[in-house]
Amino acid sequence: MPNFTDVTEFILLGLTSHQELQVFFFVVFLVIYMITLIGNIAMIILISISPQLQSPMYFFLSHLSFVDVWFSSNVTPKMLENLLSERKAISYVGCLVQCYFFIALVHVEVYILAVMAFDRYMAICNPLLYGSKMSRAVCAHLISVPYIYGFSVSLICTLWTYGLHFCGNFEINHFYCADPPLIKIACGGVHIKEYSMIVIAGVNFTYSLSVVLVSYTRIVAAVLRMRSADGRRKAFSTCGSHLTAVTMFYGTLIFMYLRRPTEESVEQGKMVAVFYTTVIPMLNPMIYSLRNKDVKEAVNKAIVKANLRQ
Repeated sequence: MPNFTDVTEFILLGLTSHQELQVFFFVVFLVIYMITLIGNIAMIILISISPQLQSPMYFFLSHLSFVDVWFSSNVTPKMLENLLSERKAISYVGCLVQCYFFIALVHVEVYILAVMAFDRYMAICNPLLYGSKMSRAVCAHLISVPYIYGFSVSLICTLWTYGLHFCGNFEINHFYCADPPLIKIACGGVHIKEYSMIVIAGVNFTYSLSVVLVSYTRIVAAVLRMRSADGRRKAFSTCGSHLTAVTMFYGTLIFMYLRRPTEESVEQGKMVAVFYTTVIPMLNPMIYSLRNKDVKEAVNKAIVKANLRQ
């Protein structure tokens, strides 16, 4: 029988063991984190104050920005702290809390992306019914489901993480507490956690991605039936930003969570995790603003109003 040990804290090995790179990574990720906060908070404020952005698409986009702020904030501050610390520790409770919010926010984000795809389907394929079918009450219900479901599923997953037992190896080969590296160092309760992680991730990613794929299949079919080239161009432009965000987020998560945790997959997943925990939340506001005429106009009007007040 394994000799289980009471664990009070873990050691996060971080991105690299090279001391000369620690300060460099600190500066890089601090800049990325600040851009993420400024970009997403600015997007939320812009959508809330701009009359031309008071539509379901931007309502869902504001929630995506809100989730991105918390998603990045759940991981990055501790990573920045450890980059400058000699002893890169996180408490056992802190590790479970980080796991809980990470899993919850991942599920919230994938289903918000699915809801946004459904919204584009309704706007393009049912334009005459769009106003009534996507009313404020409907949008409120659609956005509440990802939050309720995500945080509920995460509670179950975190309880399974709590069921893991450890036998003296408390070094997590990662820069935050994640299921795959925790499973890799555990010596008890591994099988139920490993298989539940793969099943839950597989079911939720498959279901939410199916909503996206079905929605865009119908969107493409509807757009190809349009006679106006300008109409087709406008329809595709409103979907291009969302498709870019979906491809980046789903691709990186599937790469990390739909494989059995091995030494090689954990090491590869650590590199991929940098992308979806820090880079994607930073890029989302840029993706949706740089290719969106309405957002550009709203920004210009906000700047003009600010200059007039001065």
